[in-house]
Amino acid sequence: MDIALGLLVSFVGLLLSALYGVPLVWPLGGAIALFILIHRRRGQSLPTLLKYCWQGAKQSWPVFSILLLIGALMATWLAAGTVPALVYYGTQLINPHYFILSAFILTALVSTLIGTAFGAAGTIGLALMIMARSSGMTHLNLVAGAIIAGAYVGDRCSPLSSSAHLIATITDTPIYQNLRQMLLTSLWPLILSFLIYGIFSWFYPLEISPQSDISQHIAAAFNLHGLTLLPALLVLVLAGGRVNVKLTIILSWGAATIVAMSLQHYSPWNVLRFTLWGFQMDNNPQLGAILLGGGLWPMGQTCAVVLLSTTLSGLLTGTRSLDWLGRQLRTAQQPRQLFTGTTLISLLSAAFGCTQTITILLTHQLVSPHYRQPAYSQQQVAIDLANTAVVLAPMIPWNIAGLVPATLLMVGPGFIPFAVYLYLVPLLNWLWPSRLGSYPLPVAPQDSLDSPLC
Repeated sequence: MDIALGLLVSFVGLLLSALYGVPLVWPLGGAIALFILIHRRRGQSLPTLLKYCWQGAKQSWPVFSILLLIGALMATWLAAGTVPALVYYGTQLINPHYFILSAFILTALVSTLIGTAFGAAGTIGLALMIMARSSGMTHLNLVAGAIIAGAYVGDRCSPLSSSAHLIATITDTPIYQNLRQMLLTSLWPLILSFLIYGIFSWFYPLEISPQSDISQHIAAAFNLHGLTLLPALLVLVLAGGRVNVKLTIILSWGAATIVAMSLQHYSPWNVLRFTLWGFQMDNNPQLGAILLGGGLWPMGQTCAVVLLSTTLSGLLTGTRSLDWLGRQLRTAQQPRQLFTGTTLISLLSAAFGCTQTITILLTHQLVSPHYRQPAYSQQQVAIDLANTAVVLAPMIPWNIAGLVPATLLMVGPGFIPFAVYLYLVPLLNWLWPSRLGSYPLPVAPQDSLDSPLC
């Protein structure tokens, strides 16, 4: 009873924080303290509880490097003129009546190439969002929803996606066989997403022309040489060659730094300042209000949220506070019943795990025993995780999977209703559940919180 009450109090605190814009570090810190008190009252020692917290906190180190690298990359892409060039040419090439659909498709393609939703949102997603903001578009949450939904198309089924590799590892299944099934089970969600975003695009077009003020201001403020697109092309080429994502970002950052100093005539000190604190145009108020962002320091609060969220998930996992959820699946016999239970557990795991990786690990830990039946293969577990935990995590406002892309795009949780692909995947797979044939695959190993964050 005390654990259920603690979960309820923590959930309400996180929800109110998301609704009223309170920094998430406070409800997360309060939830950690609350569960430490609950388990101290149950007789567990403080050193043991702190060990669980530390085991969870260690999972945040890998994601820190990704977040910081993306922050640095965003700032230097802005300084190099890469993002402004994408905006400038995009306003001339993208049909205004298909802008929202284009945002979904372009972000999906980039995320599939580079394998990370964060990277796709922070690069092409940022450029598209700047285009929408500069046009005076009032439906920014709609644009952000299309961008973030597109970012998770690749995050779910790209060969470079860490979440796809994580699922293959914990279920002991062949990753390319998984990816094939992920594509098949996402076919109708993709078709319906194209249709929905196409309708939204027609009714809410981008009100901007090739000769608009933003294009003129960008052309006047930046040297739009072809080399300004080099950092973006470098990301696409290296990702296509399956180069490590971190190395890809570092090389693109280096190229953007050189372009910023050589073509845009920023001093090394200015580029360093942008990398640390974020890009700003103090001498151009018109563009300065639109072309800004990135930097290592602005990522500090997000990194603090990551640290506290993994600490909380480590505490909940170590104390087995969520095990009662898995026991609710005992009566599930049919594919739809089992998928329904997996979906609900994914949502709760996303709410209290606070990261996509912890959501996947917690969900697998709780549901995998119920898939160990003759009618199911280990690949069924993998596909159901991809169709629930991976895409539902961004739907929780305080989960890092949605919080980070929203922060990069400078929007709030209002994007969630418009990220239609993210809930069409579980919805359509619930309506038409698939049972994969049994594969001679070994039983999944016990979960470990030593798996890397995506």
